[in-house]
Amino acid sequence: MKKLAIFDFDGTIMDSVHDVVILLNKALTMYDFPTLTSDEYVKYLGGNIDEIVALVLEDNYTPENVKMVKDTYLDMYYASPKENTIPFPKSVEILEKLQDMGVMIGINSNRFTDSIETFVEKFYSDIDFFMIMGHDFDYPSKPDPHAVLKMIEKADISLDDAIYIGDSGTDIQTAKNAGIDCVIVRWGYGNEKDWENDYILEAIDDFDEIIKYF
Repeated sequence: MKKLAIFDFDGTIMDSVHDVVILLNKALTMYDFPTLTSDEYVKYLGGNIDEIVALVLEDNYTPENVKMVKDTYLDMYYASPKENTIPFPKSVEILEKLQDMGVMIGINSNRFTDSIETFVEKFYSDIDFFMIMGHDFDYPSKPDPHAVLKMIEKADISLDDAIYIGDSGTDIQTAKNAGIDCVIVRWGYGNEKDWENDYILEAIDDFDEIIKYF
């Protein structure tokens, strides 16, 4: 049975896309760039904020435009109450159950660590996360396995004892690069191609299904 559960954040335990799209569209509008729908935005997910904004800008991409839109968006995002960002159903309960079972629980995301910690404090205050590793400019982002391997090293376990739980192709590639098993959730921002990927153990429809691996 697995000893370490490494969760992606956005699209796996937190439903966060709505606030992101609202505020990113406000930033884009300020500079007369085209806005996008939630479905269009989801197609660009996977990388860090710089990579996502670069993709969103499409033909308007320049390093200067990326910085301009990103900085404006982040200022608005951090000031926003983010009322539309909430845990997915059962995520709190299942994480608490895993903790009660003695499972180490980590978060690996391309969202900034301080942003993750804000939501963790608000919604997951009863969970003693083993490690939270978000985007850090000093280290490569997912799908690079740096953060995953650092967690495994700190936990002092084998690769077989860890499992990555995410929602997208980036998460699958992260797990594959680290050499650990992967489960994909269908309720996030992935797609049918991700759910049918040969590398994953399975694609699940309910948080309860995670428990069997522990």
